[in-house]
Amino acid sequence: MFESLGAVSLEALRAFEAAARHRSFTAAAAELGTTQPAISQQIKRLEGQLAVRLFDRVYRGIELTDAGATLFEYVLIGLQSIDSGLGAITNHSQHEVLQVATDFAFAAYWLMPRLHRFHQANPQVDVSLVTSERSHGMFRNDIDIAVLFGDGRFRQGESHWLFDEEVFPVCSPRLLGEHTSPLPLQSLRELPLLHLRGESSSQWFDWARLFRHWQIPTLPAPGQLRFDNYTLLIQAAIAGQGVAIGWRHLVDALLDQGLLCRPTEESARSAMGYYAVLPQRKRRGRMIQRFLDWLVEEQRGPLKAEHMAV
Repeated sequence: MFESLGAVSLEALRAFEAAARHRSFTAAAAELGTTQPAISQQIKRLEGQLAVRLFDRVYRGIELTDAGATLFEYVLIGLQSIDSGLGAITNHSQHEVLQVATDFAFAAYWLMPRLHRFHQANPQVDVSLVTSERSHGMFRNDIDIAVLFGDGRFRQGESHWLFDEEVFPVCSPRLLGEHTSPLPLQSLRELPLLHLRGESSSQWFDWARLFRHWQIPTLPAPGQLRFDNYTLLIQAAIAGQGVAIGWRHLVDALLDQGLLCRPTEESARSAMGYYAVLPQRKRRGRMIQRFLDWLVEEQRGPLKAEHMAV
């Protein structure tokens, strides 16, 4: 059982998760109360045990490889699950637990970087995240509040608007080489495009819709890379493998950090967006209302990305 774990330690996985989340060994060391060389050694040992490179060391820091991005997704979910399990058996009488459901991209890129502020203001409340790439299952019986993408008409509960949908092309600055952005919109026809598998049947923008919206006469290139996970798609864009459709509130911090840039100036909006949804069967308790108020307040002031050296 759990044969893939082998001799991999939880300490090494925690170090990897923190380094991947911060894109910095120094920031990971500060969070975990250790030193940068110690984090570097743990990552090196983990790469040796797995026989795969997890990070590319670049001039300004570190970037996840494809293998690292895949591992990061599963380690983050696993550590969240372990943390939830530990929380369920400790301090039960002193803490309230909020079950919050959302998609993985929103959790990783918007919610997690801000959640510490909610915990600072509400130390007696534990937040347990339930993540999925699809909306079904988001309203299981134990869910207190969900953050979902759509048009706001959710039959399962009362919705509260958080963000409109605004999208635009994003890519690694390395992909553009010596070209200076913004490039002409027509240049998208010549760049490799990253596709989200199944996006054309969802409510999200896809490249075909954007090309029609911007009146680009040719069809978008089919692309050699397709993903069923938006988080992995963005990691591929950061790695310089192509141009992704960036959702403003999910990629703003990555733009501020210089991990992504906008190759063109154009953007597009639709009536879709993210909504906080309160299940109808739940009474609006004090903590649920407090978390809803916090979400609304956070969306009014965008997170300022902190630049941290490796």
